This record gives sequence, structure tokens and C-alpha cells, in this order.
Amino acid sequence: MSKRFYTFAKFILCLFATLILHSNVFAQDKNKTITLVVPFSPGGSTDITARSLADKIRPLLGGTIVVENKAGAGGNIGAFAVARANADGNTLLMATSTHVTNMSLYKNLQYDFVKDLTPISRVAFIPNTLVINKDLPVNNLSEFVQYVKDKKGPVNYGSAGNGTSQHLAGSLFNNMAGGNMVHIPYKAGGPAVMLDLMSGQVQAYFAPLAEVTSFIDSGKVKVLGVTTKERSNRYPNVQAINEVMPGYEVVLWNGILTTANAPPDQINRINAAISKALQDPELQKKLADQGSVPAPNSVADFKSFIQKETAKWAELVKISGAAVE
Repeated sequence: MSKRFYTFAKFILCLFATLILHSNVFAQDKNKTITLVVPFSPGGSTDITARSLADKIRPLLGGTIVVENKAGAGGNIGAFAVARANADGNTLLMATSTHVTNMSLYKNLQYDFVKDLTPISRVAFIPNTLVINKDLPVNNLSEFVQYVKDKKGPVNYGSAGNGTSQHLAGSLFNNMAGGNMVHIPYKAGGPAVMLDLMSGQVQAYFAPLAEVTSFIDSGKVKVLGVTTKERSNRYPNVQAINEVMPGYEVVLWNGILTTANAPPDQINRINAAISKALQDPELQKKLADQGSVPAPNSVADFKSFIQKETAKWAELVKISGAAVE
């Protein structure tokens, strides 16, 4: 046989060996455990969304997906853990708009949200909802804006703490109305604030919609508006605050990121799985029940979105005057 034949045969064997090697590596990646870190406590809206999403992307990616809660410091403990994980794309963060807010809110973060993490895909948009004590003498959003503007009575609004979305949404509302609303920060949102809202200790709460649907549906509070530019499909008869106060908008979101320098193939594989999972009717219903709207996007678009969000939330923090050491 000719020398040319032997050279060609050697080339084919090397190529075949390379393909087998890459195939095995890909299979190993599929069988590795993926850890999805939720940087907030179990049972909250972010945790529920993360677990619902994990259930749908598990069969698409293969292998095992473990959801792990690492709560604390406004979501920074969980984000820091993912930022310092192995850069193999198998440790994911269920991030929220809170994380871009923290870049302006906290003076001494241990990680850089933009440099130390790689965006994979946005998951959903979430509105905050303006609910008030049912005994407050207003019946709609226009009356409440006028009530605040005319300073007819004390309006204390509760939040889950300084710099949280509830605080910033209320601060922007008060600033645009030229009112005298007073911020009352709690150590956490949800039940504690709602109890004081219903008893009249605070008069208003710009709450994530998932936290207050049961109170709205039972008539225990009045719902006046949503903070998104458009109305929520969950409550289509409730006005967007923007309809009465043009230019007002505070949109929450969540999305999946991983450690910086993770393999592009792994990032793209997870992005595709998220996009497909969010087309699942069961997952869409779960999100709709929380008032959330599926919003997957490309890796590049999510990166660009985060850059824009960083500037937007920095301005809201500036308006509120909030700061955390």
C-alpha cells in the first residue's frame, strides 16, 4: 500500500478517536449533577419558580438537578457562592433584579455581579402590586395618588427592608406624586407586613404579586395598581400605575446565571432547555398564578439587559437614598 494511503488512514483513525473523546465528555457533562442555587429562603416566589423550572429542564438536560437554598444578605450569599464555584457551568444561580440593585445598594460586596457571573437566560418578569389597608378612604388609584399628593393623612408603606423592590417602588411613587409617604422597613416581607397592613399599622405595601394574591382574592386588602408598564394578566381590571402616573415603572425579573468563564456549549445547552421549558403549559400556568410572565431570551440579550438594568436600578436607589454597609 502507498504511503499516501497510510497517511490518510492515520488521519481517519485520529479523527475517529477525537470524535469518541468529545462524545464521551459531552455524555459525562450530561450525567453530572447541576446545582441550582436559590439565594432566598424556601417557599418564596423565587424558590417556587426555581423548583418549577428545574422540574421541566431536568429531562431536557439529563442527569440530576439539585435546588439548594443559600439565603442571606439580600441574595448576596447565594450569588457569592456561585461566583466562586467551578467554572464548568454546573452551578447555576436563580438571580433576580435584587442582584443588580445590590450593586448600588451595598458598599462592600464580595463579588462583582457582572464580572464574576455569566448570564444564561432570563426567566420571567414579575410585577409589584400596590395594596392598601381596606379602611383607607380611597377606592381607586387616582384617589390614592391625590390622597398622597394632598397629604390628607399619614401613609406609611412597608417593605422587606432598605433597598428592596418594595422600598424602591414606594420611593419612586412618592417622589413622582410629591407626597409625604413614610417608609417602614421590616426584616422580611410577606406575612409580617401584611398583618400590619391589615391592622392599619402601615397603610400601603408595594408587594410582589405572588405574596398578596390570597389577600386580594379574599378582600382583606384593596388592590389599586401594578408597577409594570402594562396591566397584569392575573388582575386585568387593576390599573398599571403608569396609566395614572405616566412614566412610572418598576419591573422585577428573575433569570439564570452561572460562574464566569463557563463553557459556551454548556451555557447554550442550558439556555435552549430554559427556552423550551418555558413553553410548557403547566409551567406557564404556575407562573401566571403568581402574576409572572415568561420572558426567556438569548445569552447575548440577557447580558445586554443586565447592563441596562444596572443603570436603571442605580437611579432608583439614588432616589430612595437607601444604602447598606
